Amino acid sequence: MIGTTRIERYVLYRTLTALGGALAVIASVVALVDFVDISRTVGVRANVSFVQLVALTALTAPSTILVLTPFVFLFGTLAAFVGLNRRSELIAMRAAGVSAWRFIFPAAGAALLIGVLTVTTLNPLAASMNAAYENSRNSLLENYLKSAPRPLWLRQSDGRNQIVIRALGRDHVDGSVRLKGVSLFILSPDLGGGMTFSRRVEASEARLMSGFWQLSEVREASPGAGAIQSESLSIPSPLDERSASERFISPETVAFWRLSQAITDSEKAGFSATSYRLRLQQLFATPLLFASMSVLAAAFSLRLIRLGGLATLAGSGVALGFIFYFFNQLCQALGKAEVIAPFAAAWSPPMIALLCGFTLLCYTEDG
Repeated sequence: MIGTTRIERYVLYRTLTALGGALAVIASVVALVDFVDISRTVGVRANVSFVQLVALTALTAPSTILVLTPFVFLFGTLAAFVGLNRRSELIAMRAAGVSAWRFIFPAAGAALLIGVLTVTTLNPLAASMNAAYENSRNSLLENYLKSAPRPLWLRQSDGRNQIVIRALGRDHVDGSVRLKGVSLFILSPDLGGGMTFSRRVEASEARLMSGFWQLSEVREASPGAGAIQSESLSIPSPLDERSASERFISPETVAFWRLSQAITDSEKAGFSATSYRLRLQQLFATPLLFASMSVLAAAFSLRLIRLGGLATLAGSGVALGFIFYFFNQLCQALGKAEVIAPFAAAWSPPMIALLCGFTLLCYTEDG
């Protein structure tokens, strides 16, 4: 038992070392690609220094790295076990009576724990850094974007009325959201139970305060009535600064601990919360995805080297890992389109990958 424990610790050490190497390589490639992309999209449009470009890259790279983390476990575990196989250490372990299940499970368990840490700690940190990147990028490109503003759309509900908000731009002032060139389309319930357009409000600026929008330079019009102008107008709003900001970003950039609230806020505002529910389920399934990639990679590297074909089998494992990754992306697209349930879209790929790994392990180890 003591020998087996030492073997498991040794295999775990070799696996973690290989994972660190794979992470370093992927992080370096991601950082380089992001730096080139930011230099092309920001550097040529704004007066920024090399240090600012590096800072922007450091803010946005973690989010991309987290997306590619399954490949870290695929490549890292594969490299670790192929190395053990080439040095005949796996042969010695099996000759000592150690089952492959015994030295694969520690690697899979480590992947599971790292997945939990990634979801609960690294994901919120990456989301916060990505939000800081978006704010810095928008600030640097503010003068450039003024010549070609993009309309922004937002919707809210107070339980009775529906308000669709269109704005030509946004920024943050003193911790609050400020929209520019705002048009509000207010829909009210009719006698038939549907929603009917009741009035339109236009303002040069709308600032989100605690519980309401504060509009400036307002022009209000209703069907069959003349326009009314005023210096300011307050419109009740159930949104806060963070929930309003999350309407303008993708669910992938919302922190794990904020997703449940984002789902509630979206449903209150009359939006579909499917994307947020899918993202939440994907984060719940992330530890299993990491573990399944580790098991799959290990299963494809256990063939004895004297039998030949190890390189081909390892290459097949990499190819299958890519197939599962793209299958995961396909399920994500189907889940967002509400073709399949978010739970099924999030959990099917890691479950299938894990079952494939276990099947190959059973075939290799137990015949």
